[in-house]
Amino acid sequence: MSRLDWNREGLIWPHREASDFVRVGRANWHVQRMGSGPPLLLLHGTGASVHSWRGLMPLLAQTHTVIAPDLPRHAFTTGHDAYAMSLPAMAGEIAGLLEALKVEPAAIIGHSAGAALALQLALDHGYTGPIIGLNAALRPFPGPFAQIFPAVAKALFINPLVPRIFASTVDLTGGAGRFLWRSTHSRIEPEGLACYRTLLKHPGHAGGALAMMANWDLPGLRERMGAARNPVLLVHGGNDPAIPPDWARDAQGWLADATLDVLPGLGHLAHEEAPEAVAAKISAFLAHHR
Repeated sequence: MSRLDWNREGLIWPHREASDFVRVGRANWHVQRMGSGPPLLLLHGTGASVHSWRGLMPLLAQTHTVIAPDLPRHAFTTGHDAYAMSLPAMAGEIAGLLEALKVEPAAIIGHSAGAALALQLALDHGYTGPIIGLNAALRPFPGPFAQIFPAVAKALFINPLVPRIFASTVDLTGGAGRFLWRSTHSRIEPEGLACYRTLLKHPGHAGGALAMMANWDLPGLRERMGAARNPVLLVHGGNDPAIPPDWARDAQGWLADATLDVLPGLGHLAHEEAPEAVAAKISAFLAHHR
């Protein structure tokens, strides 16, 4: 399946001047880096890319070196096996990237599924520093949904037509803006919306997001979550329809050392809607755990 072209679709990407491509084995990672100081690793969520950090990165870069990769099979990162998209496998790939970059993060900030990846890095790869989960996707679907949702995602993933069908219907269903509002209850500025529209309409990226969902095992992470001793801050949009605040409260109780801070009126993309407010929460937490 075709991939996004950095010299075509990538021309609109925020902070393009901060981008680099890092070869690790067969994988070619798209990574953005800016700032100086202790390194922060930023991990975006399913179906997104480094563009989701466009507002937050420069704020954090005032005091830190900020490193943000596109996740495997997302946006401009290429070369990862479609069947190596489980939570432990993806955490292993990120650990390999950090080793290649010779970086030991002072903290990891993950949005949605990126927060689960941060915890998996702690559990499997010895990361002991602070973790900030933004609208963190840590709670498995309740009851029978825990089995049904992964099964549906896998069925869609193994059908090669589905990513193309999904990508081609974005405009027919009201466009990227309406799709994002229905799924996130977040309203973002045109620059970010243009990137999401590019991603949502591209079959290669859609296939990567489906591969991630089809191989995700949050129940497995749930069983081990209490063993993570990292200090964790959960910052959550109070109007998030994808991961309700009650789910965030559940996840807080499963972690050994976690604080929950709910931001009223914001949706699943709270860090894109209000980057200054989120940056202030992160800075205060990092100062406390310096």
